[in-house]
Amino acid sequence: MNTHKFRNRLIHEKSPYLLQHAMNPVDWYPWCDEAFARAVGESKPIFLSIGYSTCHWCHVMARESFEDSEVAALMNRLFINVKVDREERPDIDRIYMTVCQMITGSGGWPLTIIMSPDKKPFYAATYIPKMARFGKIGMVELLPRLDEIWKNRQDDVERTANHIIASLASISRKADGREPTEAILTETYDHLAQLFDSENGGFGIAPKFPMPQHLLFLLRCWKRSGNSNALAMVELTLQAMRRGGVYDHIGFGFHRYSVDSNWLLPHFEKMLYDQALLAYVYTETFQATGGDIYGETAREIFSYVMSRMTAPEGGFYSAEDADSEGEEGKFYLWTWDEIVKILDEDEAALITTVFNITPSGNILEETTGISTGENILHLSQSLSDIAEDLSLSEQDLRAVIAKARCRLFNAREQRTHPHKDDKILTDWNGLMIAAFAKGGQVFNDPVYTKAAVRAADFILKRLRGNDGRLLHRFRADEAGITSQIDDYAFFLWGILELYEATFDPNYLFTARELTDDLITFFWDQDAGGFFFTPHDGEPLIVRPKEIFEGAIPSGNAVAMWNMLRLGQIISDTGLLNRAWDLASTFFPQVQESPAAYTQFMAALDFAFGPTCEVVVIGNPAATDTQEMLRALRSAFVPNKVVLFRSGDEASSDISRIARYTESLTSMDGKATAYVCVNTACERPTTDTATMLALLDTKPV
Repeated sequence: MNTHKFRNRLIHEKSPYLLQHAMNPVDWYPWCDEAFARAVGESKPIFLSIGYSTCHWCHVMARESFEDSEVAALMNRLFINVKVDREERPDIDRIYMTVCQMITGSGGWPLTIIMSPDKKPFYAATYIPKMARFGKIGMVELLPRLDEIWKNRQDDVERTANHIIASLASISRKADGREPTEAILTETYDHLAQLFDSENGGFGIAPKFPMPQHLLFLLRCWKRSGNSNALAMVELTLQAMRRGGVYDHIGFGFHRYSVDSNWLLPHFEKMLYDQALLAYVYTETFQATGGDIYGETAREIFSYVMSRMTAPEGGFYSAEDADSEGEEGKFYLWTWDEIVKILDEDEAALITTVFNITPSGNILEETTGISTGENILHLSQSLSDIAEDLSLSEQDLRAVIAKARCRLFNAREQRTHPHKDDKILTDWNGLMIAAFAKGGQVFNDPVYTKAAVRAADFILKRLRGNDGRLLHRFRADEAGITSQIDDYAFFLWGILELYEATFDPNYLFTARELTDDLITFFWDQDAGGFFFTPHDGEPLIVRPKEIFEGAIPSGNAVAMWNMLRLGQIISDTGLLNRAWDLASTFFPQVQESPAAYTQFMAALDFAFGPTCEVVVIGNPAATDTQEMLRALRSAFVPNKVVLFRSGDEASSDISRIARYTESLTSMDGKATAYVCVNTACERPTTDTATMLALLDTKPV
């Protein structure tokens, strides 16, 4: 079948996902007024298909159905067909994914929605095979049935659609205004402890996702209460993930999730947001524990992103596919024969032992349980334990692994690479900027700080409109798509981290401007909280306002955290009050299932305090100043903010936005720290140890 003799309207789009479908025989439209006008004119329902370019089952459905002339003929005759890239239009995706979850009890991609020309849904599904199998209806049977329902049961369709719309609208209604209590933090820990897999790490059963927000919260729980089990949950999870096949031991970076409970067999796509959030939590865990494995893993993630996911201009690409040559994971899997051919005999003997590689393969075929002959590299225990078992020093073992890894990496580079989604998204870039900026601080590495600066400057130059407002997507030298809350919230997170990495006050001015825009265009004046879309955005069937967290944190939760931090940095009680209003808006909802809202809980942890403000005055080039800042950045004090002002400046840009710093001076020309804890200020000190002791606070 020659699928390339067709061209549809998607050929003019920028999205890699939409372009993947531009040669389908399906008469696809992008999401546009023209499609809905035609649906009205022809009285046809809309077949809405939502996915993304690195989605494995999206590829499967495309090959089976959207590239098939029989299915395409049915779709073109019975429906107006619309394709949406969920990463370009998360606003559309969020609404209709909620619909799918309401109708079917589950969700995922590809997402299939059948709806009226006025965008009201009445049927939802995820992947649909071409022909019926295993009790699942196929496209060939389903499409005529949906056409019959549309034409002959209009009352049922209208009733179903209106019920769905009413349910969607109820989600954003004003809550009862209960204010958060500190007890919710303990309740959240208790819920996570019940979900925790004490054998393999992580939460729940297979498939198992990383859930870095849970780990960020648990680190704060440990810091607040001294609960050693909270820290143990973090460490077990991060170590197990790092050893497992969910980590790419050859090229670095994490795959999307593990299909089993012990992190062995991954779903192989690599997402930028996973790299960002996991690098951030590994960095914080290194701060908290000093464990080399956490610092090493964070650095390897940064290495992967800089080498594979960074555009020449500085922004970060979105994802790498799970598939290559039509097979999931083919790029990442190894046979025994490949390993022994590439490596020296002694190297091969060691590497096959260390990474559990066998001649028959260590992956079982899903349906038969028979070995596939392919291997996923993974460790069964730590390198120190493996070295001891092999009667080697850990240093010697690491040297052999490093040499072999380079050989295997170079060999793997000759394979057909998975597709890379090279669009640059403001929200996901914000997360990666935050991680790099945090890494630059904690590891005292200017390379990471520079990567964060380049990406932030790219966003500010290429993804900020003439009116100063952010845009969502950049690709093929074009910026576009109206921004959503995540763009503002996640990018602001990155900007605030970047200020503390560089102490360039321009980032604080930018943070203030973007926060003002966020409040102006997204705040719900009636019920509180931020809408997902701006007031002047495209009207959809509902205007979502969310606190729920999935693979990425909630924009509202991150916005609350940002406002608390920025309000603390610039001493703006208005921002602190608005953050509390936001917390009160969503508290009744999150109280019902607190473990589902751990980024929100991390922000609440900051709100309840104790919080610390540190202003360092000194000569930025002087040794004592650098040592004081290095000590601040090394210590795990998550609820602190740090400002810096050069001691020889009578006034400075930082004083313009944080006026309380204007009267602060260095003592005897030395680096001086002014520490305030919960708005109570201590005497200034030039002694780094004294400064750190003042920051070692516990709740009253």
